[in-house]
Amino acid sequence: MTQEEPTRSDLTGKGGGVRIERLFSWWTLATGLLVLAILALILTTTTKQAWPAFQDMGLSFITSSTWDPNPASGNPVFGSLAFIYGTVVSSLIALLIGVPISIGIALFLTELAPRRLRGSAVMVVDMLAAIPSVVFGLWGVLVLAPLLVHVYQGIHDVFASVPVLNSIFGEPVGTGRSFMTAGVILAIMIIPIVTSISREVLSTVPQANKDAAFALGATQWEMITGAVFPHSFGGLVGAVMLGLGRAMGETIAVSLVIGGATNITPNVFAGGNSMAAVIVQQFGESTGTFTAALIGLGVVLFGLTVVINLAARLVVRRAEARVQGAAR
Repeated sequence: MTQEEPTRSDLTGKGGGVRIERLFSWWTLATGLLVLAILALILTTTTKQAWPAFQDMGLSFITSSTWDPNPASGNPVFGSLAFIYGTVVSSLIALLIGVPISIGIALFLTELAPRRLRGSAVMVVDMLAAIPSVVFGLWGVLVLAPLLVHVYQGIHDVFASVPVLNSIFGEPVGTGRSFMTAGVILAIMIIPIVTSISREVLSTVPQANKDAAFALGATQWEMITGAVFPHSFGGLVGAVMLGLGRAMGETIAVSLVIGGATNITPNVFAGGNSMAAVIVQQFGESTGTFTAALIGLGVVLFGLTVVINLAARLVVRRAEARVQGAAR
């Protein structure tokens, strides 16, 4: 019996499949390039509109902490260092509080929680992510900030005689609107994002890796540190970076609870401000170079986010190379 030759319809079908594959490849390439093009256009247009402020202030726009749009001398001064400081401090506080909680919740849901509890717990986390940021801000300024004043005062009293720590945990402001309050609110806001992504990443760890760790006599914690975390490190860092991006770019909630002061101080209980909060606070009353300076803050925030993400990628690559080298 001889093998049947392929019919014309078969060849047409195969050719059509090849064409569809090529169209799909071109489409995915085009969408990827479109994202890069949009980012480039955003950076170009915002830099162009912020150029008058960059031209007037030069490098001092980043290195100076003086922000005075309406000075008595008539020459406005725009220095963003205090706002960069406030953005970084409030975001770091949010990460220090939110990331351990988020990863703990993700580990509980993937490794320890009963199957019946997982669905309802995931639903609660997802509902927390759907709450508008202005609600967090109003709750923070009306309820949380007044309550935290007494907590801040107690912490200050404990560390008042300890060098260095007495500067970090200094005298709190009476309103409770401070770097720390902003960090707490941001931590609550990033927990759903970091938790959801971390849970998805942790669920991709092969069961065989876990079983092998248990077979070698590992405890639950040793299995997590030896099998789960190394496999999930890159994804967990990505989750943290997304949370950091949300924290650095948050506007309304931070604007309500950070205090609104142009201030650089080691005291996390003092009032301050962030780049995104300043933009939303002052953009409505700005004109001319003042508007350009506020847009310049957005450009600086964009650049800072890019730098942090590139640094995170380098950390992930080195960690993964170290893990692969140890496996060999």
